Amino acid sequence: MRARTAIACALTALAVPGCGSSGSAPGEHAKPVTVALDFAPNAAHAGIYAARAKRLDAARGVRLAIRVPSASTDSLKLLAAGRADLAVVDIHDLGLARQQGADLVGVAALVQRPLASVLARPPVGRPRELEDRRVGVTGLPSDDAVLRAVVEGDGGDFARVRRVTIGFSAVPSLIARKVAGATAFWNVEGVTLRQRGVPIREFRVDDYGAPHYPELVLVTTRAALDAKRDLIGRALSAIRAGTEAALTDPAPVVDAIASASNADARLVSAELVAIRPALTPPLALSRTALERWARFDARFGILARAPDVARAFDFEALPRDRG
Repeated sequence: MRARTAIACALTALAVPGCGSSGSAPGEHAKPVTVALDFAPNAAHAGIYAARAKRLDAARGVRLAIRVPSASTDSLKLLAAGRADLAVVDIHDLGLARQQGADLVGVAALVQRPLASVLARPPVGRPRELEDRRVGVTGLPSDDAVLRAVVEGDGGDFARVRRVTIGFSAVPSLIARKVAGATAFWNVEGVTLRQRGVPIREFRVDDYGAPHYPELVLVTTRAALDAKRDLIGRALSAIRAGTEAALTDPAPVVDAIASASNADARLVSAELVAIRPALTPPLALSRTALERWARFDARFGILARAPDVARAFDFEALPRDRG
């Protein structure tokens, strides 16, 4: 879910030129590492913003440069153009990109569980009550998979759900009662609706049959990882430390994200409270969780077949030490 990149267009040019670099001294001699976000800055990016705000990147010899998408997710395009070293990518998009031939590699998990959900307004009290009601979807394959998993996980008949394409307007569509429910991220749209006083029921996909898997992952190209492994490792170490810092001292990162996104700090703070449990253990990749994700995506038709997790992820890119 969330606005996807134009994957097919990006893949035709997907390559990051090698520019071999080793670690450097912190501070003014730090080497730049560009991180492309998947969406407007929000609490899921807490580790990235905290690493920069607290200069945890400089302490590791790197300088994080954050690229924010202008209108839609373009992190894969930035990787393709060599304008990003790392990108925040929805895990389903990583699978789709690799299915289409891109040699992308996941190197860390930004969150540790799915963020996808179905949000519904009363009188809907459980997922199977969405039968014969209008439910908004963006039009992406993963939306249908999430909706199907949630409805069938409650014993409902997915074929009876009246799906309507609403793009990325879940919040206004639910407020205006144009739909009874909509696929959305519980950590963003769900929090926004509650902050606005809109009564909703939240059906998280991993509460209805989907396994725990990291919804958002940090991705690079294999060429970039081969050429700049040490530099990328230092950046990942900084983001891990930033995540830990955001969990212990959230105020500075809330201010940083609010400033970057022009959002209300109270909303960002509420988002961080909601997503906090999903941020630990920071950046860790679980092979077991990823194998379950691969089977889920194949079973529900997001991907044609289960991806090779050993090829799709590098489990050694994130340094083991905390320094």
